[in-house]
Amino acid sequence: MEVGMGMNLRNGITKKVIYPGKGDLPEYHSETKITFHYRCAKLNEGNTVLDDSRVGTGQPMELVTGKQFKLDVWEECLKTMRVQEVADFFVDRSHLTVFPAVMKTLRDVRKGGQAHNHKDSHCCGLAKMNKEGLGYDDLDALVKSAEHLVFRFEVLKVENPGSYKQETWAMSDEERKKILPTLKEEGNNYYKNKDYQKAADKYAEALGCLENLLLHEKPNSEDWLILDSVRIPFLLNFAQCKYQLGEYYQAIEHATSVLDKEEDNVKALFRRGQAHRHCCNYQEARNDLLKAAKLDPKLGAVVRKELQAIEEMEKERDAEEKEKLAGLFDKIREH
Repeated sequence: MEVGMGMNLRNGITKKVIYPGKGDLPEYHSETKITFHYRCAKLNEGNTVLDDSRVGTGQPMELVTGKQFKLDVWEECLKTMRVQEVADFFVDRSHLTVFPAVMKTLRDVRKGGQAHNHKDSHCCGLAKMNKEGLGYDDLDALVKSAEHLVFRFEVLKVENPGSYKQETWAMSDEERKKILPTLKEEGNNYYKNKDYQKAADKYAEALGCLENLLLHEKPNSEDWLILDSVRIPFLLNFAQCKYQLGEYYQAIEHATSVLDKEEDNVKALFRRGQAHRHCCNYQEARNDLLKAAKLDPKLGAVVRKELQAIEEMEKERDAEEKEKLAGLFDKIREH
């Protein structure tokens, strides 16, 4: 690779400083938090840009050292940088085996997709990538034929361990388990104060912790089943928050996740029935509400109220359709 003047970090990695930054080089102890922007490009004639954190949302990335970020060459490069420093790192393809999978995760997160947060990225194996593809033509091409790349990093902030609030994605499994009761209590308090969005955020954070913990257990093992059962109250609470926020389809989705595991869960049936009513899925709403009342007769009065609301909504819908048809016939007669 011809990269011009630069400092050789180790075999296959060369650094070229664009702006030297300010202050001394941080010590970068384990669990130091680095906030930075990145740009990835090919070393071809046009320096084709593969990804740029400033494009789109413009949100910088965060990396906590010593947390086994899958693309370890990034951590190695960043730990040579000062605050506000800008530098290019020319990296041999031998260090970039997992780059396509990591970049897929970053792109999916920015698009708001279903992928895990980049801080918890779990990269698939090369065999699977070759067979199924990553969903991005340029990344699939890199899987088939790796290339040398250049990464431009700009370090925005460096925070020492203990000087920032540790986020759940940066925690160990044991720390995630310990924080679950706290997240539940915080979510419940927000819900009591009718701050449904903040409550939903807390429940979602807890569900993210549990998803990560489940990934580290053998499916259907005793530990896996215990963790999976812990998800139920968080899913129920999250569904209720979504209902209160008027996000009825998400309420249905998460209540259904509970019912897939516990088909007679009364709370899930009732909440899904309520959400179906708002989505005009009247028959589905009736089915869920009647089943909930059958399982728990104490719900009889509130279910009757819901069923009455469904009946009124259906009458209103039928009246609107009748009015539209009458208007259509009037137009036909006019012609």
